[in-house]
Amino acid sequence: MTAKRIAIIQLTGSAIDALAAADLPAARRLSGLDLTDYFIDADNLGTWQIRSAQIVDDPAAATWITGVVWDLDEERAVGRAGFHGPPDDVGMVEVGYSIDPDQRRRGYARATLASLLDRAGREPDVRTVRASIAPDNVPSLNLVREFGFVEVGEQWDDEDGLEIIYEVPAPDPG
Repeated sequence: MTAKRIAIIQLTGSAIDALAAADLPAARRLSGLDLTDYFIDADNLGTWQIRSAQIVDDPAAATWITGVVWDLDEERAVGRAGFHGPPDDVGMVEVGYSIDPDQRRRGYARATLASLLDRAGREPDVRTVRASIAPDNVPSLNLVREFGFVEVGEQWDDEDGLEIIYEVPAPDPG
């Protein structure tokens, strides 16, 4: 399989607000992207609502949080990805990504995680990258392990349930 060429396109606060309100026509207009129904389905709506509130509380988070995974060759939106926020006090960021089920098993998650790790490695304040994954999400578990993430614990997420916590040092940009 040829590696996918993707970009993670950050959205404006107004585009995120439109997605949080499940207003797909407004989100398309505000983002300039042809977003599909996937972006406002039940699995994504909560993420946009969290991110909408987050950038009200911390406008600087807007450059870190969830954006649109864009296939550069096919010029289409295939998922969402970003960090849960800027680095914390110890330099940790947590990745979050989801690929449209119609686009899965094509290399998009791999390309997305590589892009997120690349970004983390270029940021001087980032020391550690975290991923929290449900124990039954075998494809994501295998993917983070391929990138050198190691299990460091588990947590209970009120929205997602039990998650296994994986971490890896931020890559050296050199």
